[in-house]
Amino acid sequence: MAQAAATDAQQAVGKEPRTNRYRKYAPLLIMMIPGLLYLLINNYLPMLGLIIAFKDVNFSKGILDSDWVGFANFEYLFKTSDAYIITRNTILYNLVFILLGTVLSLACAILLNEIKNRTLLKAYQSIITLPHLISMVIVSYLVFALLSPETGFLNKTVLPWFGIDEGIMWYSETKYWPWILTIVNFWKTVGYSSIVYFAALLGIDEEYYEAARLDGASRLQQILRITIPILTPVIIMLTLLNVGRIFYSDFGLFYQVPLNSGALFETTATIDTYVFRGLMGTSDIGMSTAAGFYQSIVGFILVMLANYIVRLKNKDNALF
Repeated sequence: MAQAAATDAQQAVGKEPRTNRYRKYAPLLIMMIPGLLYLLINNYLPMLGLIIAFKDVNFSKGILDSDWVGFANFEYLFKTSDAYIITRNTILYNLVFILLGTVLSLACAILLNEIKNRTLLKAYQSIITLPHLISMVIVSYLVFALLSPETGFLNKTVLPWFGIDEGIMWYSETKYWPWILTIVNFWKTVGYSSIVYFAALLGIDEEYYEAARLDGASRLQQILRITIPILTPVIIMLTLLNVGRIFYSDFGLFYQVPLNSGALFETTATIDTYVFRGLMGTSDIGMSTAAGFYQSIVGFILVMLANYIVRLKNKDNALF
C-alpha cells in the first residue's frame, strides 16, 4: 500500500509540471515569437526559391511554370574556363582569413585583457571595432586614396622616401593584391571578431592566474597554459562556423576594393564576383541561384565533416 501511495504521489508530481509547464514558460515563448517569425521569413521561406536553380526562368510564364532544365544551370560554374581560378581564390583566401584571422583576433583580445584602465580599454575597443562599421564602398575609396597611380599617398609620399620616384600601377599589378586584400580584410574584421574572445576571457576565474603566478609562471606561460586551453571550445566553435562559409567571399572586398579591375581578375575573382558579373551580363537568375545552392551544400558538408573530426578528438568541443 505504501509503495502504491508513493507511486501515485510521483505520478501526481509528474503531472503537475506538465500542466503548468506552458504557463511557466509562456513569457519566454512569447518573447521568442518575433525571432522565430524573422527566422522563418528570412531564412526558411526563401528556400522555396531553390527550384529556380533547376529551371530556365521565364518571367512571362512565372517561376512555377518555367521549364525544368535539371543541372544545366550548374554547368556554368564547372564548365567555364575560369572555374579553377575562382574556386582556388575563394578557398585560399578564406583559409588565410580563417587561420590567420583567428590568431590575430585572439591576440587582440588577449592584449585588450591586459589593459586595466577602463577608460583606455573602452577607447581601444571603440577604435578597433570602428572599421567593421564602415561600408566597404567607403573602404574602397580609402584604399584608392592610398593606391591611386596619380594622387595616391603611397606613390606620392611613401615611395619617394625610399628613392622610388616612379609610381606603381597598383590596379594593374596582380602580384600585390593577395597582400592588399588580406590586409584590408584583417583591418576591417579583426577588431570586431576579437570581441567574442574578449568576452570569453572575462569569464576566466582570476584565481587560475594567481595560482600560476605563485608557481612562478611567466605571463606568456599563463597565456599558453591557461588562456588558450580555456578558450579552445570557443575557438573551435567559431572556426567550424567559418568553415561553413569557406566557399563564400566578401563581395565588397573582392569587387569594390579592386574597383572591378579586369587586369586583376586572376587574383581577385571569386565565385561570388564571377556569378555577379555573369548575372549582370546575362540576367540569368537560374545560374546565380545554382551557384548559391552549390555554395550552401558544400558549406554544409564541410561543417559536418569538420564537426565529425572534432568530435572524434573531443566530443565536448564539437558543435553537435
